[in-house]
This record gives sequence, structure tokens and C-alpha cells, in this order.
Amino acid sequence: MSVPDLSVSCRFADYFAICGLDFDSGLEPDRLCGDNLHVSPLDRSYKGKILAHYPENVPSNQFDEHATCMLCLPAGLQFRTQKHSLEPQFHSFVVTRENASRYYGFSLIFYEEVRNKNICSAMHTLQAMYITELSSGQTPPGHRKSSGKESSRSLPRSFKLTPHTGAALTYFDIAKDKLYVAKSIALICQYPFVRVAQMFLENLFRSLPRQPGPGLSPESYVYNLLYEVPVPLPGQALRLYVPPPQPHLEAIPVVIRMPNPPEELPLLDYSLRVMFSNLGVELVVQLFTCVLLEHQVLLRSTDYNKLMLVSECMVSLLLPFTWAHVYVPILPAPLYHFLDAPVPFVMGLHTDSAAVCANGPRSIALCSEAALCLVDIDKPDIQLPEELPIFPHRTSFIEELNHLMDKYQIQRPETEPTKLSAPLNGTSYRHMNDNMSSSCTLPSGGLRRKHSFHDVLEWEESRPLNASPPASPTRRAPLRPDALQRIADIVKRTGVNIDDVDAETVMPTTKKKILNDEEQYNEDMRFNSAVRETFLNRFVHIFLMYENFVIMPDQDRESWLSSRESMVNFDKASFLSDQPQRHRPFLSRFLETQMFATLIDNKIMANWGEYDVNLQVFEYRTRIVRTNSLKRIKNAKWQVKDCPPELLLGDFSRRLSTEVTPAAIAQNNRTFVEKLLKECKSKTKRMLLEKMGTEESNLSFGSEVSITGVEESTMIASLCDLLERLWSHGLQHKMGKSALWMHLINYQELEQCSNSTKPIDPNYLTPDLSSVGAEVEAQQAASVSPRSRDSSRGGSRDSSRDRLSNSGTLERKSTQPVNPLRPLPESLTFDMRNVQAMTDIKTEIGYARAWVRLSLEKKLLSKHLRELLADTTLLRSQYKRTAFLRCEEEREQFLYHLLTLNAVDYYCFTNTYPTTKLPYRVLIMPSRKASQTTANCWISISGMNGESTPKIPIPRNTNEFVFHHKNLGTLSTLRIGHDNSGLSPRWLLDQVYVRNEVTGHTYTYPCNRWLGSGVDDGSTERLLVAARVRSEHTPRSPAPPAALHPHTPTTHLSTSTIQHMIGDCVNAIVKWHYQSKRDKDANSLSVLLCGENGLVKCLEQAFLCGFKSARFFGKNFFIWDYFARVKDEFKMSLCDEPSTMNNKNCGGVSYNCRQDQEHRAIWRCYCHLMDEVNSVGRSLGKDGKFQLFICLSLREHWLHRMLVPMSLTRVTAEMYEEQSFLRKRGLLTFLKQILEPLDEFDIVLENSLTQGI
Repeated sequence: MSVPDLSVSCRFADYFAICGLDFDSGLEPDRLCGDNLHVSPLDRSYKGKILAHYPENVPSNQFDEHATCMLCLPAGLQFRTQKHSLEPQFHSFVVTRENASRYYGFSLIFYEEVRNKNICSAMHTLQAMYITELSSGQTPPGHRKSSGKESSRSLPRSFKLTPHTGAALTYFDIAKDKLYVAKSIALICQYPFVRVAQMFLENLFRSLPRQPGPGLSPESYVYNLLYEVPVPLPGQALRLYVPPPQPHLEAIPVVIRMPNPPEELPLLDYSLRVMFSNLGVELVVQLFTCVLLEHQVLLRSTDYNKLMLVSECMVSLLLPFTWAHVYVPILPAPLYHFLDAPVPFVMGLHTDSAAVCANGPRSIALCSEAALCLVDIDKPDIQLPEELPIFPHRTSFIEELNHLMDKYQIQRPETEPTKLSAPLNGTSYRHMNDNMSSSCTLPSGGLRRKHSFHDVLEWEESRPLNASPPASPTRRAPLRPDALQRIADIVKRTGVNIDDVDAETVMPTTKKKILNDEEQYNEDMRFNSAVRETFLNRFVHIFLMYENFVIMPDQDRESWLSSRESMVNFDKASFLSDQPQRHRPFLSRFLETQMFATLIDNKIMANWGEYDVNLQVFEYRTRIVRTNSLKRIKNAKWQVKDCPPELLLGDFSRRLSTEVTPAAIAQNNRTFVEKLLKECKSKTKRMLLEKMGTEESNLSFGSEVSITGVEESTMIASLCDLLERLWSHGLQHKMGKSALWMHLINYQELEQCSNSTKPIDPNYLTPDLSSVGAEVEAQQAASVSPRSRDSSRGGSRDSSRDRLSNSGTLERKSTQPVNPLRPLPESLTFDMRNVQAMTDIKTEIGYARAWVRLSLEKKLLSKHLRELLADTTLLRSQYKRTAFLRCEEEREQFLYHLLTLNAVDYYCFTNTYPTTKLPYRVLIMPSRKASQTTANCWISISGMNGESTPKIPIPRNTNEFVFHHKNLGTLSTLRIGHDNSGLSPRWLLDQVYVRNEVTGHTYTYPCNRWLGSGVDDGSTERLLVAARVRSEHTPRSPAPPAALHPHTPTTHLSTSTIQHMIGDCVNAIVKWHYQSKRDKDANSLSVLLCGENGLVKCLEQAFLCGFKSARFFGKNFFIWDYFARVKDEFKMSLCDEPSTMNNKNCGGVSYNCRQDQEHRAIWRCYCHLMDEVNSVGRSLGKDGKFQLFICLSLREHWLHRMLVPMSLTRVTAEMYEEQSFLRKRGLLTFLKQILEPLDEFDIVLENSLTQGI
């Protein structure tokens, strides 16, 4: 063939190649596939070569002979006989260049007869050598099992006797069998037009060998495709011709079209229908999640084309992201060592090749790796990595995809459940089958009678509420059952028998129409577009406002490219703060992936004119969503009538010439202001109702699905968006992404200048503020600004806010404990400095939202904004007269709406930034009796974020200090102790105060116990539970009572009071477990167990009731001593033989055999828990050990089971009175039954409570 100029335009195909056996080289084993001498010569892989390729070279795409041959024949050169299947097999492949660009190949593997006698003789010789080695037993046993039964040694005889067995297929008889060898014809293209390539290769193969006659030769079609068919431009189509299936027929015209982004999605010619019908919706979503998080993904199938199809479809669904790691959809046998790569990859492994290749067992062993996702396409089956987070809105996402499957009538796999199941936590997909094996909207395979109209009515009446309606090719909504019944009644009154009416004439049938290849391809492309838009729409809504968190560089392109690896380009902490809590596990991991970093890099590169196609497609759709465009409704029956031009343009010029009056402008602006105020009112009201209605939603006894409200983080993010829109309305000049933050920065600059004694330097201020400097300087001499009054520590508060949030404070102030810590400043700039010190926030939007969250949590948002807007000079310099912030009446209403949020408690700052390093102030208040100690003291604090500080040394000669640590969240417990060193180590501790210096949350830890050996219970370490100290901005509650020594003279509680206390504690714990995940952080389980009125304290009162310590054993006897004596008696009972216990009385009660077995098991558990508690160390006192024992027994569900065996011991009779809980049958039954409901829950304790046990 002559070679034309290929550099003019991009051709459809760059190369046409032929791969196969080179008769000059002979049979050459493929050494890269490993040692395969243990298998039959017909099953071995031999080395193939490129026999020819046209043209010789294309400048834009250099021909890679090695890669092309390896991927055209991925299993190597294979031989077969007439006993095998000789059907041609098509598959596509992709090659990734060093610069990350890709080109595609399409290969048709067929088998042609070997007529070369040398090759046949060589194969016969290898067959004889293999049989000789196998018969003599020289082949290792591990390799011998693949050749048949191990007991058979007469292999040639068995081959002849059973010609259809697997062993006979691997035997080649040169006298009787015909030998065939694999051969491939392939196309190398720049774009994956799969359908055209497959039709071309298959029809080209059918037309070979060419017989003399009319029609074009095969060479003509190849020449035309290589040199005369260009790739169409974006948005254009091209018709080309492929060979006919029979040589005497005419050429087949085929149309290809190149999509036109950003309106259209990039090219995808692979069928998503095939992938979904093979894998199912839920498996696709799980695989999609693994690919998004850049796990190692290994696909397995017996069909090379399925490997390529699933890989390409899955990567195409990542739009707008791109897979930037190892991508080998078809892994050839010589490249199996790639599976050891410690990087993310997507690879496809042929199932049969893994058994043949020597590295096959090693590759299969990778299935147990924690980061590997293994997918068997043929079963289908999936093994997921460990701790895989759930994709956001996974349930609704699967429902949407199922709806598309029903709409396009796509058959589901047999293992696909028709009902939506719960999210998978296991690793296997096959064990998820529902009772129904196929969709109710799909026709069954059996014969059916004529579908009458009665069938439709009966189906509608029997259909469950959550079942989907029958799929219909039209877009009209399905009729309700009552509407169908009314239609049937009307038809009956007309005298028509509806039994004779075919339902297919009334409503569309669900039976799928048989489509030809062209129609099926068009339907697949429609389904592709629908599914890809569905996936892309998920990303559009998740990352709708991502631009606000992109950190744009302030340098040129070359400088940024040289240092971008060390730069932070996205404010991840601020972005995650706006996301719902249940989505953060997935999003936090996804933001760390390379594909997300690539998208952000492409966004930054767009500033210099380098636009990425995927980014353009994504931003085109985000703009559509932001503009809230109307949905386009298609109606083929509705047409627009032609209208005369004079009617369209007659009044248009007069409208343009009419000037808009100032009154109209004012009216329009007034409308905008009223809409903003109405939106503010509705948002604050919704936030209040959602927060105050949490108690009712917790009683629904459901998971997150039962919550009808929006998550707190989402509502606060919406409030931040509203504030940004308010501050952006009527701006004179836009200076940054966040108008609110820029206003705050300008205010801070003026505040710093006004507080200094130096005159204001205009060069120091922001350009817009230089004109304001003179006015501020003049105001300082005249009067004190409201800012200086409000920013002073302990300044006056807004009276209206006091009336709302501090109702009744003055009357109750005398009953509240005095907070010994100095109050934090309530100034706006103080909170700004704290936000600016956060190192994990990088953008203006992030700083503004963090400041709003902090102010809202401190109940100072309305006060801060009032202070900010009180500077009218600054306000006039930045905003127009028509701006919302300069409308005094609406602005006051806006601030009062924000003031209503002070009625509820928000932890939106504490729970949103878990990685921020915060300062904590500790104040230790010892008793005056023993306020000093010579020991080395330490403290450790735990919070609800799962973080605990290490042992922090307490400085000597000071009781107040500050330490910095990663955000602990809401504080829960505190451990304080010392090493009992020195001459006077004993220390009487009253209580401890801990305050978050940013949020101002203060916690008190009552103690009133001794720390030291030989005093109190001998403990040198105490576990204290936090109690929140209410600030002046929150409704006050009575102070928590101080912890008392067990033997401090107190009024003895009655048994009914103790019963009531225990019942309340158990109810609170049960209710806590039924709360939704988002509300469990508000009330820690540690407080419910070990707090002042917790379950441990109540059970301590129950064990103290009727205790004889004061009468017989003195004042220093503790409940733990009773537990220790019970343990000794249990150990003695365990030493007795079970046979001797059958008739033995213990405590006056006889045992039978069954009770003895149960009690012995409880004795062992009791003794084991006691040993574990005693092994903690000497630092824990007797009361601390009792608390630890109760918590562990509740966690292990043994506490209520231990009560009866404890009550039967002699120690109980000696140390308790008759009216105690352990000796009175009614009280013991109550105690056992009230604790039994806790057996239903998995009680998870903090590490600070369990001491590592």
C-alpha cells in the first residue's frame, strides 16, 4: 500500500496489524509467562510476533510492536485442535503512554489451520515428551493435578477411550487431529469507537479468503479505513463503510459521531447496559466507591472483552475526575508481576490464565489484602476492602439507578435483589439475595395467557406501596388504582366487556421489543447518557460550591508549577464543615485522593487558559444547577405556530427606548430586601424547630432513615450561604470571595488603629478604608464608639438578648456556683483572632464560616453582627444606599431573628473541626485542709471526639495552667493522680475546672476525695466525670452536687427512692442507645454511667443499703471488700467437684445439676473480672475498682446474672441485713429485672473508663 501524508488530520485508525505464529522462528515458548512445562503442550503459551502492520509509522503515534502483540494475544500464542471451540473472539484493549495519554486497540482472535509439517511435528514431539515425564512421575504432584486423575498413568489409552473429557482435549494426535493456531487482526485507534471496529474486523474475517468475483477486496476496505476516514470534529457526524458479512453483498454504511462538550458528555462507546446486567446496581455502586477512594481493584472474568468493558465503563463514570494511577484492564500473562505494585490500580485478570500462569496462586492470594477490591464479573461476586465508607446518599442513588434499569427494561443478574437492601458491611455480594430473584416489572420466561385489563387492575391493587410501577416507554405518569377502577366502571356502563379488551391496547406492555443491532446500539447509547448524567449529577450536588474553597495562587504559572507539590490548593477543613456528618467519612478520604487533587489543579490551570474537557463539562452543569433553571418538558404534540415578525419586534424598540424610573428601581430593590428577610426568618425558624424537636425525633426508635429533618451541619452551612448573600448585596466593590470576611477584616484593621495611640496611617489600611481613616480619627475625639464599649472584658450586654436568652438569670444568680475562671472577652475581634490562628483553614470562605460557627456556638452571633454593623462609616464606604445592610428596619429584624438562635445549644464549631489545635485552661481547686502535696501530679482529659490527652504534668506551686491539644470535642472524663512520692503526698482535691479558651465551654469535675496511700480508699488516681458549667448566655441549671465520701454522714435513702433512681438511670441509658448517631454526642454514655447521678452511683447506694459495715467492721470497710470476699468463696466453690455440688447447700439453697453448671460459669466470669480489675495496679482505690467492675460487667452483659449467685453466698448473709437488696427476694428480683434490658445493647466504653481492659 502507498503511504499518504498522515500528519494532515487525525485518522480513524492509525494501524492495521496482524499477529500470529512466525513459521521461520518455529515454536518458541513464552518465557515471560513463567515455567509452564507442567501443563500439556496444547495448553502452553508460545511467543507470537507481529507478522505485518500498515502503515510502517505514524508520526503522532509510534507503533509499539511488543505492546501490540502482547495485548492482541493476551494469553500468548495458543494452539487448538478440531475438538476445541474455534469461534473467533473479539476484545478491545488500551495502552497508556509515559505521558499518561492513551490509545486504543481492537483485536479479533481466530484460529487457522497449521499446514506446516515442521510445526505439527514439533507439537507431536512435545506431546510425547510431556506424556513420558507425566507417566514416569517426574512432574511435581502440585503440577500433576491439572492433567487429570492422579491414579491414571496410561494417559494415551485414557485419551482414546474418553475423547470428550478434559484430558482428551489436551492431547494432540498427529495422525488424526488437525492443529490450529491463534491469529489476530487488529486496529490501533486514537478513539474507542468499539462498535465500528468490531463490525469491521468481524466482517473482514468473514470475507476471507477472498474469492474472485464482484465487490471490493478486503485490502480496499483496510486502505479506506486507514487513509481516507478521518475522525469527525466535535459535534459532527461521519458516515463510513465497513465490509459486508458476505463478500457478494454491498458495503454497510455506519455513522459515527464525536460528542461536543461541555453540552455533551465525552465519548463512551462501551455499553453500560452490559455492565449493569452482569454485575447489578448495588455491586456497581460498591465497585464505584472503591475506585473513587483509589483502592486496588482487580477484575476477573473468562472473557477479555468483559474486563475491558467494565474497566472503561467504571472509569467513565468518574467524570469529572480521571483515574491517574496504574490502569491495565487486560493484564497479559507476562505482566502478572504488576499485581505486586504497592500503588492503586485497576487491572483485569483472565480467570483461566491465573490457573495456567505460575504466578496465578500468588495473585489469587491478594484477595485477602485489606486494601484490595476483588470483583468476579462472571458470578458476580465482590470482596470489599476493610472499613469502606458509604457513598453519600447511597440508598437514593441505588433507587435512582434501579428506576433507570426498569425504564429501559434491562435484565438484572440472578443474584441482584429487587428490593433495596441495607448497606453492605460484609465482603461478599452473593449473600445478599432477596426473596425475589427478578424484578416484578420484567416478563417471566414461561408461557402466559392473554393479558387482560383485569390483570392490570389486580396487579395495581396487589402491588405494595414501595414497589415501582411497570416500566413504560412513554413518559406519562402511571394511573392510580382508584383511577383505573373508575375507568373500568365507565367502560362497563357502556356495555363493553373488559375481559375481551387486551391490556396492551390500554396501557403499554412491559414486554420488551426485540431490537436489531442498530436499534439496540441506539438504545444503549441513550441508557449510557442517562446513567452517566445520573452519576455526574451526584458529583454536581456534592461539589456544587467547591470553587469557594479553592485556594488560587498569587504567582505566575511557572512558579506555581515548580512548587505545587508542596502547596495546599483546597481548604478541606472548611469544605467538610459544610457537609453532613454521615458523609464526612467518605468525603474526608476522597479529598485526599489523587483524582481530586488533579481536578483542583485543572481548576487552577484554567486561570492561565488551559481548560480541561472534564472540568468544562462539570462546571457547565454546576452553572445550570446554580441558576435553578426550569425543567425542559418534551411534548411531541405541541408545536409553535409561526408568528409575524412585526408582532415580535413591533413593541420591542419602544420598550428599549423607555427609561427605567427611580421608583421602579426602588421597588425592585425593596422586593429583593423583603425576600432576603423572609428567607432569614424561615431559616432561623427551621433551625430552632429542628434543634428543639430533637427529643421527639429520638423517640422514633429508628436509624438515620427515620430522621425527617436536615442535619445540623447542612442547616448551618445554609445559614452561612445566606449571610454571604446578605453581605454581597449592594457592594460597592467586590474584594474577595467572602464579602462577610472582608468586612470583618476591614473592621479589625480599623479596630487595631483606633485602639493604638498612633495616628491612623492610610497606607496601612485596605484601599477602600483609606478614605474612612479621617472620619474614624475625628470620631475618636468626639465620643467613645460602641465597639470600644462592647469589646471591653465583662462589658454590658444587649438588653434584648438578655431578655430572650437569660430570662430569670438575676433571680437565680445567688443559687449558682461562682466560676473562679476569669471570663473570656466577648469582643468580635477576639473571636476573629482565634479563627485566624486555625492552621487547617486556608480560604476566606473557610474563615468566615468558622467565625460564624464559633459565634453561633458562643451565642454571640447576633451581638457580633450588631457590633459590626454599628460602624456606619465603614458600612457607608463599602455598600450602596440600596444594600440590605443599610436598610435599618430590615437589618434590625434580621438581627432579632438571629438572636432567637440563642435559645438552643449548638456545638457546630466544636464538632466540625476535629483536627484544630485548641488551648485548654485547667484550674485545680484543692481543699483548704490539705492543699499542698509533695508528689508529682498529672492530669489526663478525654473528650467525645475519641481523643485523650497523655498524662500532662501539673506544674508545681501553681493550680492554673494552659495546655494545647487537638480538639477533644465535648469533654467527658478526667483522670488525675500522682506518684505518691515525697514526705507529704496526701492531697485532698475539691474539684477541677477545665475551659476551652476558644469556645468558652467550661466543665467542672467534682471530686472531694483524698489522693494518697493510706487515706480514704487508698487511691492515688481518680476518674472524674465532667459537668457542664453554664455560661451567662445559656439558661442556668442547678449546680451538680459535690461528690461525697461513702461514709460521710448523710440521710439514708429508702429502698423505694433507690429503686426510682436506678429505674431512671436505666431508662436514660436505653433512650441514649435509641438516639440517632448525630445526637448521641450530646449526652455521653460515660456521664450516664459514672456521673453524679449515674448508674454506678445508684448501684452503689443499692449495695450500701443494709450494709453492716458500721455495726461490725468499723468505718474503713468498703463495698469492694465484700466483692473480694465473694470472689474467695466462688473460688472455693469452683475447687469442689461438680458431682459433690449436686446435693450441696450453699447459703441454705440446694443446687441441681443445671443450676450448678450455670452458676459455675458465672463464678468463673466473676473471678476473671475481679482478677482483671485487680491487675490494673495499686493506683486505683477500692471505690475506683468498684466503678471499673460495674462498667466491665455491664459491657460483658454479666451484671444482672451475677446478682443471684452473689446473694446465695454466706458472705452476703454475714454482711447484709434482711431488708437489703441482696437478701430480700422482691428487691433482688427488681434489681435483676431492671438491669436485663441493657443486655440488648452493645455498650461501648471509653478507654478512660476501662483502663485498657
